Amino acid sequence: MSPPLLDRLDRAILAHLQADGRAPHDAIGAEIGLSASAVLRRIRKLEEAGVIAGYVALVNADSLGLGLSAYVNVRLEKRAEHAKRNPMEEFRASVQAWPEVVECVALTGEMDYLLRLVVQDMSAYSRFMMDTLLRHPSVQDCKTSFVMDRVKTTTALPIAA
Repeated sequence: MSPPLLDRLDRAILAHLQADGRAPHDAIGAEIGLSASAVLRRIRKLEEAGVIAGYVALVNADSLGLGLSAYVNVRLEKRAEHAKRNPMEEFRASVQAWPEVVECVALTGEMDYLLRLVVQDMSAYSRFMMDTLLRHPSVQDCKTSFVMDRVKTTTALPIAA
């Protein structure tokens, strides 16, 4: 499936919504030279085309006492001990139920997955690792890197206007 063709106005609308998802349609329109109703029509088309996947509130983890972030590289066993079990599928399903994991991506290279964890502190990290991740039957090896400082954090994609 090829991406939908976006014109300059669609890109401008997307840039505004990425900066402020609650921006009023009339304010966006005033910035880009469209009426509020034209902005709304374009937004609906972008939603229907799947360009806009949804709307969320971005919550500050530190304000909730979730002050420790870590990236965990995970290597899985390559074949199951018994043929009925697929280690990759089993791991992917398990990750969905782990609230500490806020992102999981499959990788090329030496490790199979990269998890981004957000937890309260080192004790919470240790509990998750010992009681959950390392006990998973598909996990063969893990390597963790802790976040010391966030240099750049954004959810905005690079949209050329």
